[in-house]
Amino acid sequence: MAVSVSLLASGSKANSALVASSTTRILVDAGLSCRETFKRLRALGERPEQISAILITHEHSDHVAGLQRLAAKLNVPVFLTEPTHREWGRAMRDEEGKIPQLPKLEHFASGRSFQVGDIAVTPFTIPHDAADPVGFTFRTEGVKIGFATDLGYMPVSVRDHLRECAVLVLESNHDLEMLRSGPYPWPVKQRVMSRVGHLSNDALAEFFSSDYDGGAAYVVLAHLSEQNNHPEIARAAAEHALRERQGLWQNRVLLASQSDILEPIRL
Repeated sequence: MAVSVSLLASGSKANSALVASSTTRILVDAGLSCRETFKRLRALGERPEQISAILITHEHSDHVAGLQRLAAKLNVPVFLTEPTHREWGRAMRDEEGKIPQLPKLEHFASGRSFQVGDIAVTPFTIPHDAADPVGFTFRTEGVKIGFATDLGYMPVSVRDHLRECAVLVLESNHDLEMLRSGPYPWPVKQRVMSRVGHLSNDALAEFFSSDYDGGAAYVVLAHLSEQNNHPEIARAAAEHALRERQGLWQNRVLLASQSDILEPIRL
């Protein structure tokens, strides 16, 4: 087998990941600049020209800031929902109102699987304050991988999609007490804590304690806030919840970072 998951960047400023099989390489989100994306791919030993496609979860800038340049440079299909594409276009139009074109545009709909090379992709709706936000599962070579970040809570539908994953990339955005006492204006704090905001350490721990099937060899804590969280606080909450359930001690908890690449998880 040659399946791997790499986090190039994860946090409030920029998000990007690589899901790879023996023959296919998918870039999940494009929050880094084109130059930085290429730099981090090469640091992993990857060749940017071998990227098969770019998939976008939603239109917020920390997930699409480098999309236009990357799409033009790589000349590969870009997959996103129609509402996400529409909102991205509105944000990116120039002074004359012209909307930039993506050379190879592919629309998908939540709940409908599609294929990129030998990787089967299933997008699913997540609760977040964007036009049409999604998470993804990827299936290839007998392995299932799940991505769910930027969601205010964990609905039953999301929990169902995340079953039987060997790797889970999940949001652990903030510590509630750090957020409440932190520097954000109160309306921003309310937005982060809302059901269309971001998942807290406690909310993720509740998922691990209750409806998680326990099947992942690796759990990656992602999209940590630099202002309202600390990596060791997030790790402690997740590991405590996993230890409380018999048999889940073997789940390895990893931390994704804004500034550093998370080395590939190979399966």
